Amino acid sequence: MRKPFVAGNWKMNTDSQSSIRLADEIAARTMETAGDKAKIAVIPPFVYLPAVVKALGSSNIAVGAQDVYYEKNGAFTGEISVSMLKDAGCSYVLCGHSERRHIIGETDELINKKVTAAILGGVLPILCVGELFEQRKAGQTAEVVTGQMKKGFSGLSEEKASAVTVAGLTATPEQAQEVHAMIRKLVGQMYNWTLAEQMCIMYGGSAKPDNAAALMAQPDVDGLLVGGASLKAADFVGIIEASTD
Repeated sequence: MRKPFVAGNWKMNTDSQSSIRLADEIAARTMETAGDKAKIAVIPPFVYLPAVVKALGSSNIAVGAQDVYYEKNGAFTGEISVSMLKDAGCSYVLCGHSERRHIIGETDELINKKVTAAILGGVLPILCVGELFEQRKAGQTAEVVTGQMKKGFSGLSEEKASAVTVAGLTATPEQAQEVHAMIRKLVGQMYNWTLAEQMCIMYGGSAKPDNAAALMAQPDVDGLLVGGASLKAADFVGIIEASTD
């Protein structure tokens, strides 16, 4: 049985005080509700990682980073290494988020290097895959997602691949199930069905308290990568509760 995984991506939001307040409130609310029924993570901006880690203290909420660079150290101005993330208290890192693919211009090859570096450095990667709206309209979803998956997992042994969580970008619960089932089948073909059955595949679209239950009711939707709704503790915890009912 795959345990639900709900992660909140704060993106380029919050400041030093509001990030701590948000972390405190999420921790307090989850202790009273569904905190032991799901894996939970928050993913703040780089500069607030240590403060959020400290604020979450002994709670069961993990902290992730929004990006990473694949080199261990060196003259890479503005980049953050896996060891730096681990030193700051991170357990997870997003790799290949749609905004980094389509706004920043990251390639599948670069994302694969980040996934590999994260695993080798002891931080769990969340590999984000998904098509653009225009590609969905053109019927290219399977082709796009399959290509991103194969390139994202390139060179990974079964053991290393087992460390990866996949986050798909889709729309309705039915579309999510269709794409997630395809991803799980693809993992089975790339590796084996045991690994495919164990792998956590998250929905990375617009999750809210009022659609979380319907999304999580789909057999191949194992979790939710939450964007804007994770910036309000009540909404984020409402999503966690809906995901574990």
